[in-house]
Amino acid sequence: MAFRELHNLTIVRKNGPIPVVPFLSIKEKLLGKNYTLTIVFCSPDESRLKNKTYRDKDYPTNILSFPLSKNEGEIYISLLTARRDAKKFAMSYHRFLHLLIIHGCLHLKGHAHGSTMEKLEDSYLNKYYKGGS
Repeated sequence: MAFRELHNLTIVRKNGPIPVVPFLSIKEKLLGKNYTLTIVFCSPDESRLKNKTYRDKDYPTNILSFPLSKNEGEIYISLLTARRDAKKFAMSYHRFLHLLIIHGCLHLKGHAHGSTMEKLEDSYLNKYYKGGS
C-alpha cells in the first residue's frame, strides 16, 4: 500500500505507486491550505459500488467527489477506468489524471458540470499540466 500525507492532504493507493501529479499545489489553489482532502485510488469494483450506492449508477466511474464538510472532502479515482476514459477525451493518461484531480476539487468547491466549470478546468489544466497532449 502506498500512502502519502502532506499539509491536510492524504493520498492512498492500495496497489502500486502513487501517480506523479502536483496534488498539493492543485488542492491548495482550488480548495485552500486549510481544506482537508483525502484522495483514494480505488479499483473499478470499488468505484462501481460507490457509484451505485451514492448515485444509483451501476458502472465504474473514473472519479467521485464527496464533500464531508465545508473544509473537508474525499476524492476516489479508479485509475483503470481513467486510463480507458482518457482515450475518449483524446488525452494522454497523465494529462487526464491532472484533469480529474482538478475536476474533483472543483466539485468539492461547489461547482456543477457546465461551461463555467469547463473553462475553469481548462485554465487550471494549462497551469498545472506541463507535459504533452
